[in-house]
Amino acid sequence: MTRGAPRAVVFGTGALGCLFGARLARSGTEVTVVGTWPAGLAALGRNGVTVVDHEGRWSAPVQVRRLPAVPLPAPLALVLVKAQQTALIAPAVAAALTPEGLALTLQNGLGNRESLEAVLTPARVLTGITIVGASLAEPGVVRATPGRVVLGTVPGKDDAVAQLAQRLELAGFGVEVTAHIEVPIWRKLAANCAINALSALRAVPNGALLDDVETHPLLEAAAREVAAVAAARGVDLGADPMELTFEVLRQTASNRSSMLQDIEHGRPTEVESLNGAVSREGRRLGVPTPVNDDLWRKVLALSEATRARIAEAES
Repeated sequence: MTRGAPRAVVFGTGALGCLFGARLARSGTEVTVVGTWPAGLAALGRNGVTVVDHEGRWSAPVQVRRLPAVPLPAPLALVLVKAQQTALIAPAVAAALTPEGLALTLQNGLGNRESLEAVLTPARVLTGITIVGASLAEPGVVRATPGRVVLGTVPGKDDAVAQLAQRLELAGFGVEVTAHIEVPIWRKLAANCAINALSALRAVPNGALLDDVETHPLLEAAAREVAAVAAARGVDLGADPMELTFEVLRQTASNRSSMLQDIEHGRPTEVESLNGAVSREGRRLGVPTPVNDDLWRKVLALSEATRARIAEAES
């Protein structure tokens, strides 16, 4: 590592954690990846991160720490764990940051920012979204497509956000900064609630949903319910939620959604922070969400059944 290089801590050994860690490291940032997955941390410690993308196959070295151990504090922490883990790791994120450091969450769903703010305070949490296709081929090896990042703003932190945007651009991401981050968050949520749950329930890649016209009414209904909840919160998506969903399907046609991958491997899914969160917020605001309610229940049932089957096969 280069003395005086910028430093960052990446929480998450999955596809996005590996991808962001690798691109930042290759562009000159000292990166430490923090997680709990033994196989992932071991692979990263031996070989760094290997990325297979439009540039070919390349690798970048990273340091690793296994929670509860954390590295020396850094000015930036990227939070890329599954949504259900955010509250658990929030104290470790705080410990991994310098006093003026920022935590950036690029996670799916609702509730991640609030979990971090409860420990770090709102002035130290930056919210954004990422639109990139990434999947783990094996521990420490990620397949990825080009993507972009949309960053929100934090009062009084304009210079820090601008510097972060430059670092991400240098790392190979397209970057946009907006003072209205709730709009892209809810746009992505509309597409994710429609696509992820249905792809998991039907066990198909994203493009298959686009090709199967029988799924379109469910996709549309799920996305429009999210838009209705957003509107009740004062967030106008500014676009047709069905067209947003179709756009994501076209861009990620070959992807197997993270929810489908979690089902296949017997891992907990993020359905609670996606369809479940929309259902809960809909009830709070008096907005009916019957399609998201149904998808939430069905994904939970499928996840439990799959995990039980895997556990029985391994016993």
